[in-house]
Amino acid sequence: MLIRNVEVEGRGLVDVRVEEGRVTEIGARTAGRGAETGARAAGRGAAPASLSEAADRPRDKDLTELHSTEDELDGRGGALLPGLHDHHIHLAALAAEAASVRVGPQEVRGVEQFAAALRGGVAGAWVRAVGYHESVAGELDRRVLDEIAPDRPVRVQHRTGALWVWNSAALRAAGLRAEGDGRFWREDERLRGFTPPVPLDLEGLGRRAAALGVTGFTNADPRPGPGLTQLLSVLPQRLVVMGVDPPVKLMLDDTTLPTPDALAATMAAVRPRPVAVHCVTRVQLLVTLLALDEAGPVPGDRIEHGSVIPAETIPWLRRLGVTVVTQPHFPVERAAAYATDTDLDDRPHLYRCRTLAEAGVPVAAGTDAPYGTADPWAVMRAAVARDDGEAITPRTALGLFLGEPGRPARARTVAVGAAADLCLLRVPLREVLATLSGETVRTVLVGGRPVS
Repeated sequence: MLIRNVEVEGRGLVDVRVEEGRVTEIGARTAGRGAETGARAAGRGAAPASLSEAADRPRDKDLTELHSTEDELDGRGGALLPGLHDHHIHLAALAAEAASVRVGPQEVRGVEQFAAALRGGVAGAWVRAVGYHESVAGELDRRVLDEIAPDRPVRVQHRTGALWVWNSAALRAAGLRAEGDGRFWREDERLRGFTPPVPLDLEGLGRRAAALGVTGFTNADPRPGPGLTQLLSVLPQRLVVMGVDPPVKLMLDDTTLPTPDALAATMAAVRPRPVAVHCVTRVQLLVTLLALDEAGPVPGDRIEHGSVIPAETIPWLRRLGVTVVTQPHFPVERAAAYATDTDLDDRPHLYRCRTLAEAGVPVAAGTDAPYGTADPWAVMRAAVARDDGEAITPRTALGLFLGEPGRPARARTVAVGAAADLCLLRVPLREVLATLSGETVRTVLVGGRPVS
């Protein structure tokens, strides 16, 4: 395939050839015949010729003169970028949203609206409600749900994804005793066999993501179920499944927090594979940094979320060289909840972005969908709009999703030898950065194959 008349950052308007899933040539526009062309890859990973090498050799022909018959795509002057990679997402949970009722603060307010949402649908059918936060209708347990919807099995997932609350009808339908508070903390693996199958709209998820320019995902489930990789293989995007592929996901909770020595031993046991450590509190981060000091970091080690990063730990992070994969949109999406739920001492340290980047700490981003928006462009806009001293430039925000899957802060570029996972935009890069909107996406290629 020849993609003509596209803007490649640092190269201006060029033509780009894609063969066998890789970028093989970047050369002069056909409108400027006789101008210098880029190098042709001699093999995977080949680099363009230097300017001195190009000057010493005979003038190349235009790319279309070298290849007379092939598919062509006119880029119309739009920017050609590496495809976006969402570095932290939960794909099965996101695909289940079509069969779920959203009951978060943005969808429902107060007990009456919450009750109406749970009572909708077919009487007696299971209700899977997601996105709940205490600001909607207070703390939930089995008895609260029984009062609201006693006539159908109901399970409600907290916005964090860590907690499910079941009513008595759900417990009975699953063959469990209808006793206790009905609250299940991080028990998805055990509960999986007690609920009816949930339809997963994976094809729709893949299409929607491709339309936003997404060519890859890193699935961040703490304990991926058996067969998850095969289940997700219908997606057109490239896929990393933590726990199956590197890195190894390590979950931390304050109530069961290991000692630094114990966590270091866990890290050592999985080496040389890198780890991705879930850190959403100050103490979780401190234990992780101590453990990394003891076990020794390896390339690809990550801190997931980095929800609270005290300023004094930033030099420590830089020294270790670990990447922070953060959600810079959460302080914007969840501003009202954080204003009341977050400890006053932690608020200045929430989801750092600018201060990490300026200090030389590698930073990348993931949507954390469905627990946050699934739109990377919305994440970028939020990262630019923050008013807490952590706002970044539009170009830096875009770069949060342009990293390599295994090294999220190492930028991918449109270059000879690179995988042809590409996002063609309708407008030049300067206009893209002015809007940071998925509406600018025109065509997406994965391995050189159009998927959108």
